[in-house]
Amino acid sequence: MAGASKQNVINRLKRVEGQVKGVQRMIEQGKRCPDILDQVAAARTALYNAGVLILETHARECIFGDDESKAAEERLEELVKVIRKFARS
Repeated sequence: MAGASKQNVINRLKRVEGQVKGVQRMIEQGKRCPDILDQVAAARTALYNAGVLILETHARECIFGDDESKAAEERLEELVKVIRKFARS
Protein backbone atom coordinates (compact mmCIF):
# COMPACT_ATOMS: atom_id res chain seq x y z
CA MET A 1 0.00 0.00 0.00
CA ALA A 2 1.43 3.34 -0.98
CA GLY A 3 0.71 6.98 -1.59
CA ALA A 4 -2.67 8.57 -1.05
CA SER A 5 -4.37 5.26 -0.20
CA LYS A 6 -1.90 4.61 2.60
CA GLN A 7 -2.39 8.09 4.06
CA ASN A 8 -6.17 7.77 3.78
CA VAL A 9 -6.13 4.50 5.75
CA ILE A 10 -3.79 5.98 8.37
CA ASN A 11 -6.09 9.00 8.76
CA ARG A 12 -9.12 6.75 9.19
CA LEU A 13 -7.34 4.64 11.78
CA LYS A 14 -6.31 7.73 13.73
CA ARG A 15 -9.96 8.76 13.75
CA VAL A 16 -10.92 5.30 15.06
CA GLU A 17 -8.25 5.62 17.74
CA GLY A 18 -9.76 8.95 18.78
CA GLN A 19 -13.23 7.41 18.92
CA VAL A 20 -12.01 4.55 21.12
CA LYS A 21 -10.29 6.99 23.47
CA GLY A 22 -13.55 8.93 23.56
CA VAL A 23 -15.41 5.77 24.59
CA GLN A 24 -12.87 5.21 27.37
CA ARG A 25 -13.42 8.78 28.62
CA MET A 26 -17.19 8.32 28.50
CA ILE A 27 -16.90 5.21 30.67
CA GLU A 28 -14.58 6.97 33.11
CA GLN A 29 -17.02 9.90 33.31
CA GLY A 30 -19.95 7.58 33.97
CA LYS A 31 -21.91 8.46 30.82
CA ARG A 32 -25.10 6.60 29.98
CA CYS A 33 -24.72 3.13 28.47
CA PRO A 34 -26.84 3.90 25.38
CA ASP A 35 -24.58 6.88 24.59
CA ILE A 36 -21.47 4.75 25.04
CA LEU A 37 -22.88 2.01 22.83
CA ASP A 38 -23.64 4.56 20.10
CA GLN A 39 -19.98 5.54 20.10
CA VAL A 40 -18.84 1.90 20.14
CA ALA A 41 -21.03 1.26 17.09
CA ALA A 42 -19.59 4.32 15.34
CA ALA A 43 -16.03 3.17 16.03
CA ARG A 44 -16.82 -0.34 14.81
CA THR A 45 -18.30 1.05 11.59
CA ALA A 46 -15.30 3.32 11.06
CA LEU A 47 -12.91 0.38 11.54
CA TYR A 48 -14.98 -1.74 9.16
CA ASN A 49 -14.81 1.02 6.54
CA ALA A 50 -11.04 1.27 6.95
CA GLY A 51 -10.85 -2.47 6.31
CA VAL A 52 -12.93 -2.14 3.17
CA LEU A 53 -10.63 0.62 1.94
CA ILE A 54 -7.61 -1.64 2.53
CA LEU A 55 -9.37 -4.45 0.64
CA GLU A 56 -10.25 -2.12 -2.22
CA THR A 57 -6.65 -0.92 -2.44
CA HIS A 58 -5.44 -4.52 -2.42
CA ALA A 59 -7.81 -5.43 -5.24
CA ARG A 60 -6.75 -2.40 -7.22
CA GLU A 61 -3.02 -3.04 -6.78
CA CYS A 62 -2.82 -6.82 -6.79
CA ILE A 63 -5.74 -8.12 -8.79
CA PHE A 64 -6.06 -5.49 -11.51
CA GLY A 65 -2.42 -4.40 -11.67
CA ASP A 66 -1.90 -1.71 -14.28
CA ASP A 67 -5.27 -2.22 -15.97
CA GLU A 68 -6.90 1.14 -15.25
CA SER A 69 -9.60 0.86 -17.89
CA LYS A 70 -13.18 1.83 -17.16
CA ALA A 71 -14.19 -1.83 -17.34
CA ALA A 72 -11.60 -2.76 -14.69
CA GLU A 73 -12.83 0.07 -12.46
CA GLU A 74 -16.43 -1.11 -12.83
CA ARG A 75 -15.42 -4.69 -11.98
CA LEU A 76 -13.58 -3.44 -8.91
CA GLU A 77 -16.57 -1.38 -7.75
CA GLU A 78 -18.84 -4.38 -8.18
CA LEU A 79 -16.44 -6.62 -6.25
CA VAL A 80 -16.22 -4.17 -3.34
CA LYS A 81 -20.01 -3.76 -3.28
CA VAL A 82 -20.52 -7.53 -3.10
CA ILE A 83 -17.91 -7.91 -0.37
CA ARG A 84 -19.47 -5.09 1.69
CA LYS A 85 -22.89 -6.70 1.38
CA PHE A 86 -21.61 -10.17 2.25
CA ALA A 87 -19.52 -8.96 5.21
CA ARG A 88 -22.54 -7.24 6.80
CA SER A 89 -24.73 -10.34 6.68
